[in-house]
Amino acid sequence: MFHKLWFNSFEAITFATVLHYRPILSLIAFLIFGIETNAQKCELIIRGKILHKENDNAIEAAYIWILETRTGAVSDQRGNFVIRDLCPGTYTINVQYLGHKEIRQTINLTSNTTAQTFRMEEESFELGGVEVHGHQEAIQTTTAVTSLYGEALLQSRGESLGESLKRVAGVTTFSTGNTISKPVIHGMHSNRIMILNNGIRLEGQQWGAEHAPEIDPFLADEITVIKGAETVRFGPEAMGGVILVNPPSLPTSKKHLTEIHLLGASNGGMGNIAASHQGGSEKIKGLGYRVQGSTKRAGNVKSPDYYQANTGMSEFNFSGAVGYSSKKLGVEAYYSFFNTELGILRDAHTGNLSDLQEIISNGRPFTDADFSYEINNPKQVVVHHLAKIKSHYHLNSDWKLNFQYGFQLNERQEFDRRRGELNARPSLDLELFTNTVDLFLDHNLKSNWSGSFGINVIQQANSNVPGTGVTPLIPNYDMFNGGIYAIEKYLKGPLELEGGLRYDFRTVSAARFVGGELQEAELDYQNFSAFIGGLYHLSPKFAFTSNLGTAWRPPNINELFSQGLHHGAAAVEIGDPNMVSENSLKWVNGLEYETEKALVEITAYANQIQNYIYLSPTGETVVSLRGTFNVYEYLQADAFFYGLDISGSYSFSDRINGYLKGSIIRAKNTDEGNYFPFIPSDRMDWGFSFAFGKNSNPSSDRITLSNVLVAQQNREPDFDLAPAPPAYALINLGYQKKIQLAKNQFNIGFQINNLFNTEYKEYMNRFRYFTADMGRNILLKLNYQF
Repeated sequence: MFHKLWFNSFEAITFATVLHYRPILSLIAFLIFGIETNAQKCELIIRGKILHKENDNAIEAAYIWILETRTGAVSDQRGNFVIRDLCPGTYTINVQYLGHKEIRQTINLTSNTTAQTFRMEEESFELGGVEVHGHQEAIQTTTAVTSLYGEALLQSRGESLGESLKRVAGVTTFSTGNTISKPVIHGMHSNRIMILNNGIRLEGQQWGAEHAPEIDPFLADEITVIKGAETVRFGPEAMGGVILVNPPSLPTSKKHLTEIHLLGASNGGMGNIAASHQGGSEKIKGLGYRVQGSTKRAGNVKSPDYYQANTGMSEFNFSGAVGYSSKKLGVEAYYSFFNTELGILRDAHTGNLSDLQEIISNGRPFTDADFSYEINNPKQVVVHHLAKIKSHYHLNSDWKLNFQYGFQLNERQEFDRRRGELNARPSLDLELFTNTVDLFLDHNLKSNWSGSFGINVIQQANSNVPGTGVTPLIPNYDMFNGGIYAIEKYLKGPLELEGGLRYDFRTVSAARFVGGELQEAELDYQNFSAFIGGLYHLSPKFAFTSNLGTAWRPPNINELFSQGLHHGAAAVEIGDPNMVSENSLKWVNGLEYETEKALVEITAYANQIQNYIYLSPTGETVVSLRGTFNVYEYLQADAFFYGLDISGSYSFSDRINGYLKGSIIRAKNTDEGNYFPFIPSDRMDWGFSFAFGKNSNPSSDRITLSNVLVAQQNREPDFDLAPAPPAYALINLGYQKKIQLAKNQFNIGFQINNLFNTEYKEYMNRFRYFTADMGRNILLKLNYQF
């Protein structure tokens, strides 16, 4: 800004002299701009990605060298590289990576030919000193994708999956209090978002607003969010987006890595310990293993002026994997265990209608609670087992056959406050068994074509465990879904094109007793989904993506058959067995601008949905022996979602960086001309970081100051239990320090969230009717890698 003001002033002062000295100035201008024009010809960029040919997994630390200029680059963790300051012309590019065949390619570089993808093939397995790499399937897509890894993931440790992903523009959370949250992508959540745990679709009772994902974020070294409709790749439940929680690839050499996390938080007295160890066999080349576990304990959450009674939680998780990789064959076995106990805000369960009306009017609990780690009713107890076996076989250098089987058992118990010995019985006791089978064929052809053809099958059986003494909220059911799909991708120079087609069919059989009478239902659904997308590098600095996809989702069992009190949500829910499938058409467009100092990403989307299913308050209440509860019903209407995500960063110097991310979303009921409930309001998160480490490593010490701004949701439904809460602003402060101890690394993180202890209510929190959100929270995070 100063430079622009100075230049404008100088121009005004000297304008009168221009005519007098025109010949001299013309000569100077010719020299300056002539030289600059020639220099601009050498400002072209080659950017690209280095991938394993057999699985499209990114290669880190590959060496890319241009023979003519003797300049090069090293690929980063995601396989990306950039070589700058090149003139138009013909160049020979050499790509090298240990254990892989060298690539040498000649390209003719122009302003429109700046993007290259190199797929590297393994050398013979018998070569001495060759390290075989582990296999982890990579998702290549032209829709909007954002990943958390490295420092960003390290800073999120100790948070739930939903809270961690709030760092991604366009992702918020739908929460029930401060201990239960689930991700929201472009206004979609629950059964419209698919979460993959190490490649297996996570199948729990995810239909509930207060049913958080049964996954431990500590098992991941990268969490990826795909914002487009991905039903062709993954099936109907991916119509709103996909979240990939990927552990690191299994090591295949005799190297070992151990990582320990110790975390503590002032609010809730939270303590969190996590550890992982991975290594490879010294005797069998290609054999590797990994074990990981974490435990977490927290007490009552504190709002700025009071404790929230019965909001503690405990958690214990474990995962392990073993695998073998060779040039032709790869086999992996994986198991994860998740176990949590979550307290539900006591004041959300009221005794009578007047108490319910008074606490909503009061806006805060009447209970004067103290801090405690004790968890009483109402509460949830959830156990989740996931096991998988995966294998692949390279038929030749271009084709690979993949097989994957997954088994899951989800056990959910929800306890209410009941009299006598009934208090020890769960009011909701569900067991869900899930089997999944995926068989697909990948190809990477030398003619720039790559793709995948496959089938996947999912079978589920849900049972209500007898003995609750309560009519089940949802019936017992069996579900079977089969799908077949094909995806093709073409890549040449700055252009990527892809398209896909899928067909699914689903059958559901449901049964339950209501008042001694057996109720049964047999349902069938089927549909096609498709997409087409592209990516084009407009210039060395600009890239444009566009993806247009259709999607569909059959109604879930709770949307069809809910009939009673949902204890964890403290609400009565009513389904509709006559509901039909949702159908959507989503268009996502992205523009990316990148220089050495700046990075800006803008994503715009529009999503037209027919027969959109949503849960809406009726304004009625039900009074029972267990209390008084609001009534919600599942409805259908045509919907139009549209919005904008923006994220950017700028390096002012080696020590000062700034960032900004924000999102705007609109969701309208086009049948009635009003708005849907529980749609995120406009928000922005911006801040600066200041590095003050040694000159040799300035980023070793860094302070970050950020500001979160959330607008009031003015686009409310016609009826709600209480008005939308006002806008709020939060200040957060963070400090990170890296200490290198020989070959080991020690990381220290110190964070203060809600620095000024601001009282606020988040519109997307279902318990905002009863309490404010969490107050100031001071966290200490220690990480040691050796």
